[in-house]
This record gives sequence, C-alpha cells and structure tokens, in this order.
Amino acid sequence: MVLRPGFFILLSGGLLLAILGSFDPRFLQLVWPYNFAVLGLTFLTYLLAPTGKNIALVRRFDRVLSVRVDNLIRLRVENDSYTPIRFRLREEPPGEFSADRLEFDLYLQPGEQRELKYHVNPNERGDYFFYDSFIRTPGPLGMVFRQSRLPTREIVRVYPNVLALRKFDLLKQRGRLQQIGIRRSRLKGVGSDFDSLREYSTGDDYRKIDWKATARRGKFIVREFEAERNQPVVIVVDYGRLMLAEVEHIEKLDYVLDAALMLGNAAANAHDLIGLMVYADRVERWIPPKKGRAQLGLILETLHALKAEPIAANARDSFGYLATRWKRRSLMVVFTEIEDADSAKDLLTVLGPLARRHICLVVTVADPNLKKQIVSEGPFVRTAGLLFNEDREKAHRLFNQQGVRTLDAEPQELAAALVNYYLDIKASASL
Repeated sequence: MVLRPGFFILLSGGLLLAILGSFDPRFLQLVWPYNFAVLGLTFLTYLLAPTGKNIALVRRFDRVLSVRVDNLIRLRVENDSYTPIRFRLREEPPGEFSADRLEFDLYLQPGEQRELKYHVNPNERGDYFFYDSFIRTPGPLGMVFRQSRLPTREIVRVYPNVLALRKFDLLKQRGRLQQIGIRRSRLKGVGSDFDSLREYSTGDDYRKIDWKATARRGKFIVREFEAERNQPVVIVVDYGRLMLAEVEHIEKLDYVLDAALMLGNAAANAHDLIGLMVYADRVERWIPPKKGRAQLGLILETLHALKAEPIAANARDSFGYLATRWKRRSLMVVFTEIEDADSAKDLLTVLGPLARRHICLVVTVADPNLKKQIVSEGPFVRTAGLLFNEDREKAHRLFNQQGVRTLDAEPQELAAALVNYYLDIKASASL
C-alpha cells in the first residue's frame, strides 16, 4: 500500500477536530472515531484498487550492453484482463546505471498491448541485475496506490563499447568510415590478388598503372589489389597499476579496451588472425591468434570484466611467455602506460628483441587536460605539465630509436588512430 495525498487530506480532518476541541470538548470525542473511519476507508479503497495481476511485462534489450553509452531498453506491456486498467509502471535497473526515464503512466483497454522505450547508461563494465518491476494501481478517492511486483529480474552484462563495433561495420558497408575518423582510402592494400581498376590520382605508385587499360580508355588507369589476409595481429593489454590512472574521470584501461576491440573488429573484417595476451604481475590469459567472428567474441568475453589492479606489471616474464608461444611475424599492439624514460627502458629490454621479428607498436592514452594545464594554469602547474610532457616525449623517442613504434592519442581519437595505423600497415605490406 502506498498512501496518496487524498489520505493525508482526510486525515488532517482529525487535526481540525482536535483544534476545535480546545474550544468545545465535545469535538475531542470525535477525533478517534474519525481517525478510525479514515483508516477503514483507506483499507477499503485499497481492496477496491485493481490488483494488476493480469498485467504482463516483457523486457527486451541487447544481451550485451555497452559501457558509457545509451543502450535502448524496450518494454512490451499487455493487459490480459477483461476490464480496462490505469496504472503506473516503474522499472528498476541496476543502481550503477543512469536512465533517462523509469516511470510510465498507462491506461490499457482489455487485451491492449503497448511498447515503451527508455535508455540506460552503465558507468562500469561487469555483470549486473535488472530488478523486478513494480506497478501501482490507484484506488477510489485518490487515497492509496496498490503496489504489485512483476517478476522481471534478470542478469545483464556490460561490455566495452560494442555499439561502436556495430557502427563501424555499418559505416564500412556504406563506405562512410570517414565519419568516425577512419580514412576510406586505406581499406585497399597492395597484396597479390587483383581487386579492381580505377582512375589514376595524385600520389599513386606508377608501378600500379595498367598500361593496357590506359591505352583502351585514353587516360591513366591503376590496379587495386586486395590486402593480404591471414596476417596475425596480437593485442597485448597491461592491466597493472599504471592503467588505474584516470582521464576525464574514466580509467585508462576502459579507453584501451574500446580501442583494442575496435582494432580486433577491423582485423576480423580484413580476415586477419587475432590473438590476445592480458598481463600484470603474470600472464592472466593467452589466446593464440585465429581468424573469424568467433575469435573476436572470445576476446570480447575475456576483456568485458577486466579490471585494472594496483600491482606492478611484470613485462619481462610476460613477454618472455609470449615469445615462446608465438613466433610468426605479427603486428604486436601493446597497450600500456609509460611514466618516464626509465620505465621505457625497462619495457625496451623485452620489446627491443621482439621488434627484430615483429612489428611492435606501443599504444598509450594521452590526457587532453595536460595541454590545457600547459596553456592556462599557473606557473607551477604549467612547469609540472611541461616536465611530464617532456618525459613522455623522451620515452617515445627511446622506443622509436630501438625500432619500436609508438602511438599516443587522446581518448576520443585513440580507436580511429589505431585502426588507421593498422590499415597503413596492411597497405604497406609490412607484414
């Protein structure tokens, strides 16, 4: 039972009688009978309110929700009774989710169905529960709601931004990847399998000119070739203490996982092999490279609940483990964080030897607030920011000198920059 304003209005009549009783004691004799009458009437209206037991509710949503974006939730509500019913429906998503709407006021005729929609935005990855839903049906006189519980409790899993992968696939099909910062021209490679002919444009390699087609058409025509397939891409994720650092109130590891999955999706679309190693003080998981959407699904399942831990990463043993289990030349993308030149030197002791066989790329997340501090903050903060920036640049120079490539991008640009880098590697036939 949920009390409504009508109950309190009637109950205040007892207070009025008590006030009048200060002038005439006869009114005091009416206070308790009046209050009991109000309570009895309230209970009667509660019994007369519809029970809501014939309301059917089905909740539908993607089995995998994406973190930090709006996910659509659909509700199908049906009145299975023979009488019309008015009620208020309340949803109970996990407390860690924000929602744009939770309550709906409905009036359904017998047998009528209605579809409702709202969005939830999970703050963190992991496993959660939608709790049971509640409906409140009003009793007569506006005194009470009768509340009923609908058994709709179910588990929901929150992953990195899977919706971004779907958007990538959709834009790729429509040839509009440039909308998310991925240059369309990079999707062609220089493999050995002929794909198509097109007109020559400035910057094309003259060795790609098809002279017979040029003679037939009277203008320069070049050949396009399909990019090589079955090339290995090994994603390496450090989930140690350095990944606990936050950029715009979000841990760097979350940005890393979004970018890693976008890279894996691009590699799956190119029919390349995808592998994964996750490590901190030891190797947590090793998935040997394979191709296919099932492999991407396995990687997604592995990463969806990964949390950064306050422990130091052991790169030496972890990459030693990797070197013994995968020897084929690959693009090894290492997601980590570099504090200064000393930490870069430590990582170089293991990545330097690997770079002789593989293409090694160290990916770090840049903090856009650092640039703002350098420009607009006071002298002490500005000096600290400049020193920190110099340390990072020095660390990146050390990597490049040893043949280890680096990519440092701000969170909103990281995924697109990484996919563009991968497509560059494909186009240059470096693997």
